[in-house]
Amino acid sequence: MTSEFSISELAREFDITPRTIRFYEEKGLLSPRRNGSARIFSAADRVRLVLILRGKRIGFSLEESRDIIDMYEPATANTRQLETLMNKIYEKRLQLEQQKKEINAMIRDLKKTESTCRDALLVSNNK
Repeated sequence: MTSEFSISELAREFDITPRTIRFYEEKGLLSPRRNGSARIFSAADRVRLVLILRGKRIGFSLEESRDIIDMYEPATANTRQLETLMNKIYEKRLQLEQQKKEINAMIRDLKKTESTCRDALLVSNNK
């Protein structure tokens, strides 16, 4: 595997736009070196991008992802990073479970209202 990547290579690999990668760079999440106007991303930048996209997929904000990524400390077996990640996952899961309950209640209410409307239309059409 290569240890350096262009912005277009990363964009293609992860099915994102170069603009998205530049945005992450502007936010300080990625730090490519420059060769003229070209951005050269390291293997570490690629790993950070993987983690950013994974965090996004599970609902983390960029700031949450940054905080967790920045905790990387291989000398400590990343205990603090893993504990923080587990806590964030737990919080996110609780939030999603609550949202799911609310959505299910809304669906029940919509079905009930829809049924009431349908019954009213049947009565109205039979007059």
